[in-house]
Amino acid sequence: MWMYLGLLAALFLGLHNLCKKHAVQGNEVFPVLFVTIGSGFLLIIPLFIGSQYFPEYTKQIGLYITPIPWKTHGFIFIKSMIMATSWVLAYQALKHLPITIVTPIRSAGPFFTFIGAILIYQEKPNFLQWIGFFLIILSVLLYSRIGKKEGIHFKKNKWIFAIIGATFLGASSGLYDKFLIQSLTLNPQTLQFWFCWYTLLILLLILSIIWLPNSKKRKAFTWRWTIVAVGVLLQAADYFYFKALQDPEALIMLLSAIKRSQILIAVVIGGLVFKEKNKRKKLIPLFGIMIGVFLILYS
Repeated sequence: MWMYLGLLAALFLGLHNLCKKHAVQGNEVFPVLFVTIGSGFLLIIPLFIGSQYFPEYTKQIGLYITPIPWKTHGFIFIKSMIMATSWVLAYQALKHLPITIVTPIRSAGPFFTFIGAILIYQEKPNFLQWIGFFLIILSVLLYSRIGKKEGIHFKKNKWIFAIIGATFLGASSGLYDKFLIQSLTLNPQTLQFWFCWYTLLILLLILSIIWLPNSKKRKAFTWRWTIVAVGVLLQAADYFYFKALQDPEALIMLLSAIKRSQILIAVVIGGLVFKEKNKRKKLIPLFGIMIGVFLILYS
């Protein structure tokens, strides 16, 4: 069951990435990110209110936000710090790079998760899983060669380093999620609510220092409906992802790889919507990544 939940998370993540590209293109990154997280937070607030005043009903429908000790709040705050940094780097990179380059680089996230799952959780991959993960990495390297034809030199472009950093932090957060869900026994909606709350506080601090004092940057912000859509789709994806992690048999290394199937939406549909270059050539490494994911599922 957890694999199907992972595929649902991938579906919403793929749509989320398309909306995110439209939201940040030629726009100010920090307010877009703040409003995105805020939109998702507004979606969860009714669950928090319901849990306070109608606990029996929210427990009955499986959406009760449980009280947690301060120590657990500290663990969630660490996740917020990791993801806030990852998102700032990723949004800045997405603003300056084609989605058909950004998304495949982020698809290398399972490789970092893969290593962490072996070292931290002692998850044991088999032969086909090894092949699948290395096939994903080789496909991402092929994307780098295609990216040079669009004037994107991976060794000189700072946004490439930004998206690589975002990918590493995102993978670290994925490993941390397993600890939060399984070791601390947090349910998805409790983790989502407090994670959004602390992330908003962090982003508000960043905005007050970098963005709000600068009138030129304030005027450069453009409102788009996709900003709200990004927040809603992200909450849907996270919910299914966290539900999958609640299964004691769920392997974080495989779940992370399953989520990468989102690139089918981002590369194919995104390439058509945003009219990006070399779409046909990008299909070759795309199939490489998809075969890698298939090998992991098949194994």
